[in-house]
Amino acid sequence: MSTGLTKKDQKRLMLFAGRSHPALANEVASILDVDLVPMRAVTYANSEIYVRFEESVRGSDAFVIQSHHAPVNEWMMEQLIMVDALKRASAKRITVVSPFYPYARQDKKHAGREPISARLMADLYAAAGATRIMSVDLHAAQIQGFFNGPVDHLHAMPLLSEYVARKYGEEDLVVVSPDAGRVRMADQWTDKLGCTLAIIHKRRDPNVANTVAVHEVVGEVEGRVCLLVDDMIDTAGTICLAADALMARGAKAVIAAATHAVLSGPAADRLNRSAFKEVIVTNTLPIDPSVDVECLTVLSIAPLIAKAIKEVFTEGSVTSLMNEG
Repeated sequence: MSTGLTKKDQKRLMLFAGRSHPALANEVASILDVDLVPMRAVTYANSEIYVRFEESVRGSDAFVIQSHHAPVNEWMMEQLIMVDALKRASAKRITVVSPFYPYARQDKKHAGREPISARLMADLYAAAGATRIMSVDLHAAQIQGFFNGPVDHLHAMPLLSEYVARKYGEEDLVVVSPDAGRVRMADQWTDKLGCTLAIIHKRRDPNVANTVAVHEVVGEVEGRVCLLVDDMIDTAGTICLAADALMARGAKAVIAAATHAVLSGPAADRLNRSAFKEVIVTNTLPIDPSVDVECLTVLSIAPLIAKAIKEVFTEGSVTSLMNEG
């Protein structure tokens, strides 16, 4: 079903995009059948950012899309400046669309004198003038409570699981949680795919600090296709060790599904040398052309974001999109 808008609606909904992920922003705009608002953006020699919108935004329902990959701080600052410009230009409502929420892993204090940076990001959005936040697969659900306003928490699992079911539905499949912290997510995958669950328990080498020595696999994986699920793949160290552990215990094949492809540092090299048959991600973040992962499959999150934007704009229900999965 088309998510296009009427001409009357198009005059009120305005879609803005920072410079971090133009491909995703353009795809969302195309699905909604609106144009991205022209914007002049300049990064000065001293690294300060300047933006100016080329059209009047007064009274508009503004949606500001920005993906936060490296350099995270630059893209975050650009988005804040865009929100501030919209507020000062009398936009009626400003929704921050952040497919990958910045600093999401710093959602609580693990030791004294540490920040809670995910809360700081929410405070900065509010101070700049945002009235609503939209994001996909937050690293911790509690981040929704950091912002004193509506937070639309979208889920990529229906998109990812549909692909897995279509391609591997005939296989003897088992969903695997890469650690104890992702068991709840993995359990939701088992309900979606109608298969069993296994859990990887990490033990650390007592003789070497911060080094994983052994993976214990709880559950039956021998002779089966193992699906490792997580919210993101960053340097890929943990998930590649998990794949090796599953193959060592007789898995027929190992695949992975994750929403956010951060793919920092050695990630590409590790994935290319790993036991993975396929790694399935979405395009919440742009993937640098220099990052060449042979087994990588990228699915588009744009239809989900476009659908959510339309529901927010038309005062419809986002609950079904937030609760899917």
